Amino acid sequence: MRQVSPNLLRLAPRAEWNNSTLITGNIVEEITKLKKLPGKDIAVIGSGKLVQTLMENDLIDEFALLIFPIVLGTGKRFFAGEKKAPLKLKETKPFSSGVVFLSYEPDRKASG
Repeated sequence: MRQVSPNLLRLAPRAEWNNSTLITGNIVEEITKLKKLPGKDIAVIGSGKLVQTLMENDLIDEFALLIFPIVLGTGKRFFAGEKKAPLKLKETKPFSSGVVFLSYEPDRKASG
């Protein structure tokens, strides 16, 4: 099931994907409820604002990052804000293209 937050998408105020639900309430409360349900992982793709909100509310269990071998010189800071988020490395996987997959989990013992 796909959950969509209209505040984070600049699309029409409805979810048009199959098997989708539009989150219209408090995003933190809704994601907290989703995490308690059985099923697969929840993934966030390309929404720095949503990730920031989830980080601030300790709702992220894993950061899966792909690092591409290119320096652009400008861009948007993905991990902005004041909250420190210590991480523990779980997995690395380099690809022949130079891309590297990194998996981290929050180090909750170090942060609090």
